[in-house]
Amino acid sequence: MNGTPQYAPVVAHPYALTGTEYDPGRAAGSVAGGDASYGRVVVPGEVDVSHGAILYLEGVTVSFDGFRALNDLNLSVDDGELRCIIGPNGAGKTTMMDVITGKTRPDAGTVYFGQTIDLTRLNEVAIAHAGIGRKFQKPTVFENLTVFENLELALKADKRARASLLAKLDGEQRDRIDAVLATIKLADAAHGPAGRLSHGQKQWLEIGMLLAQEPRVLLLDEPVAGMTDQETAETAELFLSLKGKHTLIVVEHDMDFINTIAGTVTVLHEGHVLAEGDMATVQNDPRVVEVYLGR
Repeated sequence: MNGTPQYAPVVAHPYALTGTEYDPGRAAGSVAGGDASYGRVVVPGEVDVSHGAILYLEGVTVSFDGFRALNDLNLSVDDGELRCIIGPNGAGKTTMMDVITGKTRPDAGTVYFGQTIDLTRLNEVAIAHAGIGRKFQKPTVFENLTVFENLELALKADKRARASLLAKLDGEQRDRIDAVLATIKLADAAHGPAGRLSHGQKQWLEIGMLLAQEPRVLLLDEPVAGMTDQETAETAELFLSLKGKHTLIVVEHDMDFINTIAGTVTVLHEGHVLAEGDMATVQNDPRVVEVYLGR
């Protein structure tokens, strides 16, 4: 398959967000009384996935000092999908995530979250609040705090200093943390310092910190790097359990891990989609073997 996306953005794009801060009413609403998405009324704060895709990149190009890190990249990811992204070093995987999360602005192209939210017009904080979370390869947890306290800090709440000092968890928030602890299998370690966790457990805690923020999309960069075989297997179980509840985009070099979790695999090379399909399809694609799997 080539890199042609499976659907095109609706003509409701003129109704999309045009500011630099995330305003759910404006992001999902209408202009002069017109409704987005072919007349479908979008609830304020809702990510419009009426056409199936939750994330859509079209013609995205990014250059650094003349080098094209992304070259007319086209990609669409369905709501609730677990998409795996593979490719050689320098293929554009990290830059793609940087563009989605607002860290890097594309030179050309469009990036939409659902049908109406133009991510190229939002900053990193606004994109996170809109519902896109990112986990980097190296876990960044607060090692001197307990596992529970790490999750408490990650909850969606007023992060101003005074509010944080005075805040007390309500029953719903405690239930939320307990549910996350159960999901990442760290309930028994909840009241111990995060610094005592194994490398794999710290990775799970950071994923839990993202889950506490209730994201629609999770971007996960080499999540099993440095894990034991058992931790890798448990991470695969975790991701499969999250599929459908969240959209997961996993960038990874561990082909055994990818083979365990993959539905659709996208292969990037030189900043664009080289191949896409199930694992068997990409493994048997001679272009993929030449530029990546055969190395």
